[in-house]
Amino acid sequence: MEFLGFFVLIFHVSLSLFVLSAQCRLYDYSIYMHHRELSQISTPPSPAPEPATSSESAAVFNVLSYGAVGDGFIDDTQAFKMAWDAACQIESAIFLVPKHYSFMIQSTIFAGPCKNGLIFQIEGSVMPPEGPDSWPKTFSKRQWLVFYRINRMLMQGGGLIDGRGENWWNLPCKPHKGINGTTLPGPCDSPVAIRFFMSSNLTVQGLKIKNSPQFHFRFDSCHAVHIDSLFIKSPSGSPNTDGIHIENTNDVKIYNSIISNGDDCVSIGAGTYNVDIKNITCGPSHGISIGSLGIRNSRACVSNITVTDSVIKHSDNGVRIKTWQGGFGAVSKVTFRNIHMDTVRNPIIIDQYYCNTKSCTNQTSAVYISDIIYANIKGTYDVRSPPIHLGCSDAVPCTNLTLSEVELLPALGQKILDPFCWNAYGDLKTVTIPPVFCLLEGFPESLPSNDVDQC
Repeated sequence: MEFLGFFVLIFHVSLSLFVLSAQCRLYDYSIYMHHRELSQISTPPSPAPEPATSSESAAVFNVLSYGAVGDGFIDDTQAFKMAWDAACQIESAIFLVPKHYSFMIQSTIFAGPCKNGLIFQIEGSVMPPEGPDSWPKTFSKRQWLVFYRINRMLMQGGGLIDGRGENWWNLPCKPHKGINGTTLPGPCDSPVAIRFFMSSNLTVQGLKIKNSPQFHFRFDSCHAVHIDSLFIKSPSGSPNTDGIHIENTNDVKIYNSIISNGDDCVSIGAGTYNVDIKNITCGPSHGISIGSLGIRNSRACVSNITVTDSVIKHSDNGVRIKTWQGGFGAVSKVTFRNIHMDTVRNPIIIDQYYCNTKSCTNQTSAVYISDIIYANIKGTYDVRSPPIHLGCSDAVPCTNLTLSEVELLPALGQKILDPFCWNAYGDLKTVTIPPVFCLLEGFPESLPSNDVDQC
């Protein structure tokens, strides 16, 4: 029993020493952490603003942290440039234009290459100087915000891009803006609001943009562009305010957007292929257009274009292909399907005699148009023009035009106008309303090989 009592005594003493040792270690750790926190707090701040951190641990570069004021009057261009330069160097960075502020920005080029995954988040309002008189004389008047050599960038947000274009539209050199409705000569450059140049793997979504001086969005020499859920608006009388223009660009998706403006909702220029346009509400506008192509005897190649499941309303044109005389190249493999027309002038139109002056001369070469499908195009047309206009070149006929389930009725009155065709060859897969008796069957006996470029 004495031995057992001695063992219990030794156990209690050992346990007490162990607890005391643990308490000392805990106390030492607390002192260490206290000194560590004091050391961090006392560290002097970096001369440059540190990026904030989002819940996903992405670095956020808020333009306010770089000196932007956001009152709509003070020039915030330099702050935007500094924030861009910093964000560009960080993987998956967020360039933030915060809500509740309006930022006035001069013409600027946001240049890459940048690290992948950059997000350009627009939650506030962004605007240029107001009109040509406020535009610095040393700056280009052809563009406002340019994104150059950018890869894998997302532009999005719930804010507003306001192009403040009214004073540009009213320049006397603009169509019918001179004295007594004339168009006066002189330099007439106006800036594109947002331009992407030589960029790839781009997503632009959820933005609102209005009143651009000229095109709202323009994509030049780009690859893999995804556009979704845009809201684009300018007055129906605003000249050259195309919603989205793409040129020398491929693999493009334009989905789920609402566009009303003074020119084409979407315009497709030379060198463009693999474009899918779906669920667009377009109008008032000039419709959805391929072209104009072949200006000043140039070569133009466009192929693999689809426009589906869309509405065009109160517009000067519906689905249009327009080319200048004297050009060369080809437009091929184009499908317009499931499109509803609401009071549209020229719902279906091919115009190979496009000219925006009174001095265009007849020429023998032309862009070759072939393999065009019009399917399930229904609705009403403005009776000032025929519902179907297939005006092909004298020298180079259009071939393999296919129409099925086309039903177009007058928006007013009962008179159904006859379609117009000129040198257009193709096939009617179903009965059309109105009947297109003027479409030539089969294939022309020959095509002038010197003038046909298959691209």
